[in-house]
Amino acid sequence: MNYKESFLQYLKIEKRYSQHTVRSYLNDLDQFYSFLTSLELPEDPIPVTSGDIRSWIVSMLENNYSTVSVHRKISCLRVFYRYLRKEGIIKNDPLEKIVLPKRKKTLPVFVEEDAINNLLDNYSFGDGFAGIRNRTIIELLYTTGMRRSELIGLRDNDLDLAEGSVKVTGKRNKQRIIPLVKPFIKRLDEYIKIRNANVETLNNGWFFITDKGNKLYDKYVYNIVNSYLAMVTTIEKKSPHILRHTFATHMLNRGADLNSIKELLGHANLSATQIYTHNTFEKLKKVYKQAHPRA
Repeated sequence: MNYKESFLQYLKIEKRYSQHTVRSYLNDLDQFYSFLTSLELPEDPIPVTSGDIRSWIVSMLENNYSTVSVHRKISCLRVFYRYLRKEGIIKNDPLEKIVLPKRKKTLPVFVEEDAINNLLDNYSFGDGFAGIRNRTIIELLYTTGMRRSELIGLRDNDLDLAEGSVKVTGKRNKQRIIPLVKPFIKRLDEYIKIRNANVETLNNGWFFITDKGNKLYDKYVYNIVNSYLAMVTTIEKKSPHILRHTFATHMLNRGADLNSIKELLGHANLSATQIYTHNTFEKLKKVYKQAHPRA
């Protein structure tokens, strides 16, 4: 029996995980199976022991995987083995006694406010469809904090420009409403007009489309964001998720309360949002050291 394939179907159908999440689980399981093969063990999850999993953890750390990556991959295995136990395929879970290495606290990377303003206010994206679309994508990610997958999944009827809001479908199909600022509403309206004038066939009502009128995909959005952020910042990571971090950090720096940011980001609990307070605290420490006469 192909336990991996049935598990992925379980994630898609019962758990309603996004394609991106399912793909990540598949990659992690494939890597684990490859490790079993390297130990000359069968690609079968049933006979796997706690010792085999500890060996995988050691192997990943020796190959310079970050503790965050190790935690994520073992988290995938935990879900997999809970599924096998739930289905009655195994009796004992080999991960029950697994102790993971402590995570190193890393602050979320973000783009400075001046750099974002410089990009959106002073840089010319061009007057054609591609330029206006690219600018709209970057500004929407930054002004709402939505995820890349949420942006890709937007349909025309998710935006209410008259009301000034956008409906976002997040993880596990949870929906939330995010308000839009007035100046940006005009830009969205401009994008819609030029899109409809330049693309002959709109594909199933997707709000953002490629130059050929097709639905966007992950790499397409990544390339857009990466290329434009490279013009204004030297940070190593320039992914769409960095704009999500930037949104949350800038909101906190300007006085937004943590619960509001949690709701806007679509976090399930406050602990996921609290990490952004560290960035704010680091900024506060810097100001203190520069300004206080005894610092």
